[in-house]
Amino acid sequence: MAVGEQLAFADVSFSYGDRQILDHFDLRVEKGEFVSLIGPSGIGKSTLFQLIAGLLEPGRGEIRLGSVPVANRLGQVGYMPQRDLLMPWRTIVENAALPLEIKGMTKKEAHERVRQQLPRYGLQDWADSYPAQLSGGMRQRVSFLRALFSGAEMMLLDEPFSALDGITRMDMQEWLMEKWQETGSTMLMITHDIDEAILLANRIIVLAGSPITKPIELTVPVSRPRTASSRNQAEFLALREQIWERLRQDRQATMKPLRREA
Repeated sequence: MAVGEQLAFADVSFSYGDRQILDHFDLRVEKGEFVSLIGPSGIGKSTLFQLIAGLLEPGRGEIRLGSVPVANRLGQVGYMPQRDLLMPWRTIVENAALPLEIKGMTKKEAHERVRQQLPRYGLQDWADSYPAQLSGGMRQRVSFLRALFSGAEMMLLDEPFSALDGITRMDMQEWLMEKWQETGSTMLMITHDIDEAILLANRIIVLAGSPITKPIELTVPVSRPRTASSRNQAEFLALREQIWERLRQDRQATMKPLRREA
């Protein structure tokens, strides 16, 4: 696995008007690492992704990809959203090739490159099919491949399996672990599923507080390779309970007491 820093937030603060999301926030992600971000809805997880991608800029501090700060990071990260967002009028090859065409590659070259990769994703028999003809899991594989072509070194996964049924979701989790090991990409994933966070990641970042100041970082002690049965290991169960307790404490701390009527 690659060694070295891939992403860094250094003393970053960010606000939406009067609502402060980050305050002197620091975060480091190493090359080739798989990191899960977990926290309550609305705390600012998607804002972090938008800052990394360059869609938003911090009010103060610095965000670096690699060793240098970059003002516009859109071409350097791959983004896999909750829903696949495939264009229904484009075939699987055409959807996956879109980032390559945007970068200036000819349509013929882009399509050839995509077709070379399809067997690795179990999509070779569906190259000329349209998204409506694919299952949810297969559509997410296309979405992942498209994100890789957007920026293979840094992948942002925004609850990529939340729309899938339970069985398909478990299959896709194991599939993603395999692809992460094959590609060597750095992966940062938002999830509300504690088990998913533990199963996939080397490290879990628990986001708490308003604004977020210092994230809670937890190393996953479960050995690899991991499968669905890893969820029954004592280390897995203990970490799950630890994360849940931290989230519960944060929720209680932020809940306003009910006022009594006079």
